Amino acid sequence: MKITGVMIYYYFVCPRKLWYYRHDITMESNSELVGIGKLIDESSYSRERRSILIDETIQIDFLKDWKIIHEVKKSKSIEEASCWQIRYYISVLREKGIDIEKGILDFPTIRRREEIYLTKEDEKHLEEIKREITQLLESEVPPKQVKTGICSKCAYYELCYI
Repeated sequence: MKITGVMIYYYFVCPRKLWYYRHDITMESNSELVGIGKLIDESSYSRERRSILIDETIQIDFLKDWKIIHEVKKSKSIEEASCWQIRYYISVLREKGIDIEKGILDFPTIRRREEIYLTKEDEKHLEEIKREITQLLESEVPPKQVKTGICSKCAYYELCYI
């Protein structure tokens, strides 16, 4: 099974959302917040080559000199997921022999950036995360919901709680 960048991101956001996504239960096309995020992504950094798809596994917002990965996000509300997603991108590209120095999370609406690096410890943790994702997705039923502060804004809220 190919682990994608979206899967890494959803793993940190909500394992249940990840399970739904992988089982083709998608709710995001109806979400206004997802639409706003896509608009911000598409309208920011318009001079850069955008949406670079690699092996149908990762889709990078843009690269600088094949050394720095940029990922554009709407807000910092799910920052941990964004950090691990970009670490995964760095890992995948390094495995392909591309010497990526770092990643940058860009938050254009708040005019902030955050540099992300991949350490040896992070690489080990990513292997563990990939194993856990594989196990989760092989399950016949979704994991139990765990209510967090972001649930009420999630595209899957009604599926989980109504």
